[in-house]
Amino acid sequence: MKAVLRRIGLPIAIVMMAVMIWPSAQFGAQKRLITETDLFKFVWIADPQISPDGSKVIFVRNWVNQKADRYDTALWVVPTGGGPARQLTAGPRDSSPRWSPDGRWIAFIRSAEKEGRPQPPQIYLLSFDGGEAQPLTEMTRGAAGIEWSPDGKTIAFASSEDLKKSAPAEGVEAKEKQEKPPERVSDVRVITRAAYRSNGPGYINPKFKSHIWTVSLPSTAGQMPKPKQITKGNFDEGNATWSPDGSRLYFVANRVLEPYYEQPHTDLFSVALDGSDEKKVLGFEGGMRDYTFSGDGRRIAFGGVDAVKPVQSYTQPDLFVMSNGIGAKPRNLTAGYDFDIGGGIGGDQRAPRGGSPSAVIWSRDGKSLIVNVAEHGRANLKRIDASTGKVEPLTTGDHEIVAYTSTPDASKMVLLVSTSVNIGDLFLFDTASARMTRLTSVNEELFSQINLTDPEEIWYTSFDGRKIQGWIQKPPNFDPSKKYPFILEIHGGPHSAYGFTFTHEFQWMAAKGYVVLYTNPRGSTSYGQDFGNIIQYNYPGDDHKDLMAGVDEVLKRGYIDEKRLGVTGGSGGGVLTNWAVGHTNRFAAAVSQRSIADWAGFWYTADFTLFTPTWFRAAPWEDPQDFINRSPITFIKNVTTPMMFIEGEVDYRTPPAEGGEAMFRGLKYRKIPTVMVRFPNESHELSRSGAPWHRIERLQHILNWFDKYLQDKPVKIYDVE
Repeated sequence: MKAVLRRIGLPIAIVMMAVMIWPSAQFGAQKRLITETDLFKFVWIADPQISPDGSKVIFVRNWVNQKADRYDTALWVVPTGGGPARQLTAGPRDSSPRWSPDGRWIAFIRSAEKEGRPQPPQIYLLSFDGGEAQPLTEMTRGAAGIEWSPDGKTIAFASSEDLKKSAPAEGVEAKEKQEKPPERVSDVRVITRAAYRSNGPGYINPKFKSHIWTVSLPSTAGQMPKPKQITKGNFDEGNATWSPDGSRLYFVANRVLEPYYEQPHTDLFSVALDGSDEKKVLGFEGGMRDYTFSGDGRRIAFGGVDAVKPVQSYTQPDLFVMSNGIGAKPRNLTAGYDFDIGGGIGGDQRAPRGGSPSAVIWSRDGKSLIVNVAEHGRANLKRIDASTGKVEPLTTGDHEIVAYTSTPDASKMVLLVSTSVNIGDLFLFDTASARMTRLTSVNEELFSQINLTDPEEIWYTSFDGRKIQGWIQKPPNFDPSKKYPFILEIHGGPHSAYGFTFTHEFQWMAAKGYVVLYTNPRGSTSYGQDFGNIIQYNYPGDDHKDLMAGVDEVLKRGYIDEKRLGVTGGSGGGVLTNWAVGHTNRFAAAVSQRSIADWAGFWYTADFTLFTPTWFRAAPWEDPQDFINRSPITFIKNVTTPMMFIEGEVDYRTPPAEGGEAMFRGLKYRKIPTVMVRFPNESHELSRSGAPWHRIERLQHILNWFDKYLQDKPVKIYDVE
């Protein structure tokens, strides 16, 4: 993604949807309804990387290993000139492919298996001249973040070292050490920092710090050169990038012992290749994302979030440009552009493994930049003038561009595109002809059998005149003369957005006979700074009113049974689900997922801190009434709606005790029908990248609950026996 772009002196390249027709959009009588277990058959694409000459694209292909109940990954390649994709590596844990500058080699990350257990990930090399992939590193704690040097002779990467690990013993001392029995290693955690665990990775070990290393390519076949550590010390470093001339390495760090007392801060450093002459290039008051050099190396562009004052709940990401020099000040190019730079759209079908990083891209002449932008539930590429900040569309369409990659001269780009009826495929975007050509159809065989439907986009007016965007997913073969049960879906965040991207959950609920409404109430992204931040110190609150106005809008259409309304949501959507049932009795059933019920408890136990006044002006003991007023548990005495609570047992983002567990116990006390469904070993990412069987069982439980209370189906599993 560190490629440079040639200036495109052509009319704006508009994505013609006619060339993006998905096979699943052509319905026939023989097609069946989508099922929850179709997840086992899904294929996902991640991290596409176009070759320097633009002739082919390597990508990470994800699929479900149903027997092992996991996701496997391998590298595949597809020619940009037409032809089928083919598998390059065997997997099952290959990712992060990166082309050498001459296009002869691929470096990638592989986590091999030993005695059935995955080992620390290492860098492997694969030659396009033929042969098997060969390991390049044997790092004790693994390797990540591959970056080729401009001359293609060295690779920079990140790895961790143990700060307390003693140097290896030598001579007689070594022999004596080997003869001694191993000392007991304590498993007791001594915690001194306020942020001490992370959703997914788990408890943080402060002894291990990530640093920048380099390794040279082997001079002879089978050789494994010794890696060289470039940075050292008590702080993490990452996101390494070579200077365009290859003389220095740049990296990002935040060298503050306890950064949670302050707003986000990012420092950009450079260092000589022997680890000497470290220089601080930039101290950015905010969160800095991937950065990219202009072709001449004189400027740096990056996406980021300013640490504005006063502190905001939501700060819209912008595009910044700065000179490559000590003390240079970044300039916000998009301060006057009111949409999310680098933003995406929320769904449940991003690739569960492999990732899809995409950085800012410079034009070849340095006069413009290309970035992805989220706007009104869509994500498209924009071209931005590097001097004036003028924004013009490069692509348009009802879709999400999930990832993108470019040749050095920008004659070709490859985009990973998702729509409401397709998980995601690769498209070649030719900048000379402004044409989009499909390269892959990874789910074509499956989706050609399934009756999928596009949602109906709506805009409606909320209580204060604000316009809210939403979508209605109707059952296949929808009949407006019938009365359907209804489910309101609420997104999390709260600063995120639904939109034109594939969501299995919505399609499946519709296939089961429900009309599904999903909306972007105030607080959502892709509608501007004010719309996103308006809920600060008022969450939940008016966003709930936006959601209820959406329900009313659909009810006006006459095809919903008002007595069969359901509501569900996860994370921030779980908060609003808990809030909704405490403020209205219109819902006949609710499913709250990985939620928060008690804001004070969450303040004390979440995996991140709220020490700065983003969501709350003060700590719980300093303003207890504010926490009480905004906690759904405060209103549990009003709840009459039967409720299900879905919890991941290692969810450190919204710990179960502060959400579903509290609500469940309170409703049991009040003898309101309730059940809690707990998923072992699952984090906050259960619905997006949890174990395949757990993801399917989650969907089954949600629909079982709605079937029981909205369709009077005899579901006995939730009855007390």
